[in-house]
Amino acid sequence: MSLDTADLIRVRKLPLLDAASADSFAQLTRDAVLQSVSRRTALTLEGEVSPSLSILMEGSVALESGRDGQGATLALLEPLSTVMLASVVLDAPALVTAWAAPRSEVLTIPGAALRLAARTDPALAFAISEELSGCYSGVVRALKNQRLRGTLERLANYLLTQHRRQNGATRLTLPSRKRVLASLLGMTPENLSRGFASLAPLGVEVDGPIVTLRRPGDLALLAAADSSIDNHAPFDAARPGQADRERRRFKALDFPVPEDARP
Repeated sequence: MSLDTADLIRVRKLPLLDAASADSFAQLTRDAVLQSVSRRTALTLEGEVSPSLSILMEGSVALESGRDGQGATLALLEPLSTVMLASVVLDAPALVTAWAAPRSEVLTIPGAALRLAARTDPALAFAISEELSGCYSGVVRALKNQRLRGTLERLANYLLTQHRRQNGATRLTLPSRKRVLASLLGMTPENLSRGFASLAPLGVEVDGPIVTLRRPGDLALLAAADSSIDNHAPFDAARPGQADRERRRFKALDFPVPEDARP
């Protein structure tokens, strides 16, 4: 549905739109739509040009790609993330398919309006560059994690990220099904199962979606956290703004997803 006064006040606070001038904001929201979309609704399709930018307000969005009959989940976005902003800015085909994981609320803004406003509004253009830079940094972190580490290090750092995100709890709930987690960590489901078994001597116990960390300190020694890769490393704690920007834009399933909505 089109935006009413209450909606306009709400979306005005979004990180991207907060920077826009009054004229740009009016231009961006003139034909914007705020809607609830059902699970598995596609927001972008790989190889197709999207006419609109989607901003996730509530729920979650999965990014997937496939080739030769093989598919992979690359990330799961949380609010308040933009969806494939680079493709909209470039007016180019999307590189992945993005679909709503659970039922989600999404704001869509015409891509042509965004590109026009960015050319005339320096503050909005800078906000877009910040958004894209945060996404780029997140992608580089994910690439380094997979190329420079073995499977056990990747899994250990993932568990420590969950440990931090779940308020230091030693009894964690995996926020995704294990096959999705394996895909995100660049592993097969079988390798993931073996990885959990190999971490047992370090106090890692697995019972379905529940993982208990008996000795987080020992796990941290194996993980060898690196601030240029890990969002749970001390460098990020000292500079939360930088890390938060990256997490909003490209994060590896590190927040709760309802069981019935998991990919």
